[in-house]
Amino acid sequence: MTRLVVCDDHHLILGGIQMLLENDSDLHIVATASDGETALRRIGEHQPDIALVDVRMPDIDGLALLARINQNGWPVRVVLLSATITDAQVIEAVAGGAAGIVLKDMASTTLVECLRTVAGGGQWLPRQLVASAIGRSRAEEREASPFESLTRREWEVTRLLADGKSNRDIAAELAITLGTVKIHLHSIYSKLGADNRTAVALMVARSMRSPSRPA
Repeated sequence: MTRLVVCDDHHLILGGIQMLLENDSDLHIVATASDGETALRRIGEHQPDIALVDVRMPDIDGLALLARINQNGWPVRVVLLSATITDAQVIEAVAGGAAGIVLKDMASTTLVECLRTVAGGGQWLPRQLVASAIGRSRAEEREASPFESLTRREWEVTRLLADGKSNRDIAAELAITLGTVKIHLHSIYSKLGADNRTAVALMVARSMRSPSRPA
């Protein structure tokens, strides 16, 4: 039998989950909580197989609770439950090792199927939800920092170009040939979608003055 602690600050949701699972022979609720502090205490006391946790709760939210469970080294698998979830929350949940994510507008049978899958050692992370969150996050990062695609040396060339250095000055400062500078400039123009050195300099000027240097 799989033992669960269920945590949700909406009593209607909490009661509905209890009713859903009360006649299930495989999934047994050993404790409930309606706030983060109580949830953490109940999970610590009962050491359930699964903690079904609302993402938004008073005191300690679901993601913070996931982090605390990891910090304590408790062998508890966490399933996050939410009415809505942001891309950042999805990414944090996956990075934190959440075993499942279930949206509250899904059918009740979906929740049961998720819990059974997680109880069996699997994961329930909706592929489209995770892929969309990661895709949008990466797109936002690229938009926020157009220089991320540059190599370290290309960034050095870009920085010197933006300072008004000529190709010869750049070559001398970086101890490379003029031909190598031209190759780097061609790559920089291509990656940044710029036509010339002036356009690149304007992009740098419009950025945050100190854009992230490529790794």
